[in-house]
Amino acid sequence: MTGEPAGLEVDVRVRRDGFVLQAVFAVSRGETAGLLGPNGAGKSTIVEVIAGVVRPEKGTIRLGSRALDDDQTHVPSDERKMGIVFQNGILFPHLDAADNVAFPLRARGVRSRAARASAIELLAEVAPGLAPDRTTDELSGGERQRVGIARATIGQPAALLLDEPLSAIDAAARPGLRELIRKTVSGFAGPCLLVTHDPVDAMTLSDRLVILEDGRVTQIGRPAEVLSAPRTGYAAELVGLNLFRGRLERLPDGAGRLITDDGQITVGWPAGAVHEGSEFIAVLSPSDVSLHPSRPEGSARNVLRGSVVEVARYGGRARVRLATSPPLVAEITDGSLGRLGLVAGSVAWASFKAVEVRVIPG
Repeated sequence: MTGEPAGLEVDVRVRRDGFVLQAVFAVSRGETAGLLGPNGAGKSTIVEVIAGVVRPEKGTIRLGSRALDDDQTHVPSDERKMGIVFQNGILFPHLDAADNVAFPLRARGVRSRAARASAIELLAEVAPGLAPDRTTDELSGGERQRVGIARATIGQPAALLLDEPLSAIDAAARPGLRELIRKTVSGFAGPCLLVTHDPVDAMTLSDRLVILEDGRVTQIGRPAEVLSAPRTGYAAELVGLNLFRGRLERLPDGAGRLITDDGQITVGWPAGAVHEGSEFIAVLSPSDVSLHPSRPEGSARNVLRGSVVEVARYGGRARVRLATSPPLVAEITDGSLGRLGLVAGSVAWASFKAVEVRVIPG
């Protein structure tokens, strides 16, 4: 792509088999938006519409000053200059890894030898150690996605669409692939839409979140904004996580201490090569936080005291927001809330184990 990177604007209505999708949102140049929603919310339809596979019933899609869809226009998929990473690592089965990556260049008229040379160079960076002549059926799920990311980015696309890129990947390959996605989107000059059902991936890889429920956008905001003030029960359940960002230090017993701007917590030391002092993100489910009227006994490495800022009740559960250091959200039953007598302004103790904290590179 030449010229200034452009932003993506979506304002569409789509009707498919009785389901109606009506979505309005925008992704600025250099921004990654995480599209979150339950199964059946319309996430895949959004991807197909933006990619040009499905034409909207009405509305517009614009990439900068260029209309991709409107009342008079429907730009074909292969002319939209978008890089797409599919959920299941879809590759061309008749091409080897390098030729899969080279395909966008060949489609633009680049000679075979030059396109393949560029593909091999990019593969060495994106998938170190992967032989360029490997066939698609010889690749693991993680390797297929790495090839897919290389294919999506080699042609310098105007926009990136990543459709559930981590959902089909086994746990062992996921950290490395997540780090590759982080590097890819952070260095991309155009708009990027990351479709995911995992709130951790969305919050750690995205600049903003777009929450989609039953074909409608119900909330848009930065991860911290959605965390602090979810607008629907689904959003509260989905993104209601404790998220901490800070510097990781090793403790003498092999655990770690994450030092944040608001306080510190003890975490399990992450697997793999870790540089002490590096930035990390820690994620803790509110259901893993226990609340107590007095300082608890037991094995939990993290014990914090703070006043209750807010109590929100829904579906027989209660989410309790605490002004601890760092701040916490706990989720308990209505019965536990009554026994503890917690209301805004009261004081409580919170505890959680180090092993319950998920630590990923920041």
